[in-house]
Amino acid sequence: MPFDVRDFPGAPPGERAASSRNRWLVAGWLLTICGMILLMVVLGGVTRLTGSGLSIMEWAPLSGILPPLNHAEWEKLFALYKQIPQYRLEHAGFGLSGFQRIFWLEWLHRFWGRLIGVAFFVPLVWFWATGRIERRLRPRLALIFLLGGAQGAVGWFMVESGFFPDSISVSPYRLAVHLALALALYAALLWTALGLVQPNRRMAAAAPLRVLLLFCCVLVALTIVAGSFVAGTHAGFEYNTFPLMEGRLVPTNYARLTPFLRNLTQNPAAVQFDHRLLATLTAVITAFTAIFAAVTRVSPMARVATAALGGLVGLQYSLGIATLLLVVPVPLAAAHQACGVLVLTASLVALHALRPLPARHRSRIRPALAE
Repeated sequence: MPFDVRDFPGAPPGERAASSRNRWLVAGWLLTICGMILLMVVLGGVTRLTGSGLSIMEWAPLSGILPPLNHAEWEKLFALYKQIPQYRLEHAGFGLSGFQRIFWLEWLHRFWGRLIGVAFFVPLVWFWATGRIERRLRPRLALIFLLGGAQGAVGWFMVESGFFPDSISVSPYRLAVHLALALALYAALLWTALGLVQPNRRMAAAAPLRVLLLFCCVLVALTIVAGSFVAGTHAGFEYNTFPLMEGRLVPTNYARLTPFLRNLTQNPAAVQFDHRLLATLTAVITAFTAIFAAVTRVSPMARVATAALGGLVGLQYSLGIATLLLVVPVPLAAAHQACGVLVLTASLVALHALRPLPARHRSRIRPALAE
């Protein structure tokens, strides 16, 4: 919980209660935005899996909020879609009704993004104007809003790559950037909300556990980014066996591209193997971390969050295997993507619960308590 002199026992009860209410109010708002981003990530995954992401050929942040309102507008958008390679190579002849099916998914995805912007900006202005946001948080929240706006531009930059003459899907690199920025915004909002509702405790015995959890967070982030390359290269539709690939632990064509680094992002065999490897390493490290937390003296929040992290990683690993073996059914793939965000959530909650109190706060707390 952020340092606030009004929280000390000597402060008037009314001021302490008002400060606490404001923090919980702001935290609830930020956690609501986190939930909306989680749903946005799932919508984005479903949009990609169904080939819907290229159905809207224009980036119109304001006017695009309205869908086509008559037959003539539908025909105009459908005519634009017919000009890109995806239609000719994958959807030729599916008619206006088929176009409408994929259009509505992409429209909903973009509409939800706009709704997130409104749900963040309007309360931000009100909380700011009424003094409910601490001064130290104002620059951070303003930056998050700007990055959220930039995310829309990044999304269009990604979609635009699918309009190239030799392309039927978006660039894996742009997809990875789009997803990474969404998760960075999610993590920043979650961390800020946790700082408003969760006290900071310094526990020397928990230092090794903090290192392990930090390592878990890094592994989770890398695994998610690797997963975006699996999605971007359609690698999940190949090597649909587990644990072996082509009957081997490492596929024979792992390094078929030159220079070698191209394999890490462009070769489906290497991309899928790397994702498997990172996921397995994450599962092993998080299991060890959960066991270590169970026998270490830590706060109940840290223990519960670490146990949840271990359980969610096990669920995520199982969903990943099932998605692969069943050749990427949309519901399972969407659940796999959603669970990945929940894994990231648990790792951040556990890490935050063990965050040591900053030295500048400790130096201010001692004199205040002495009074």
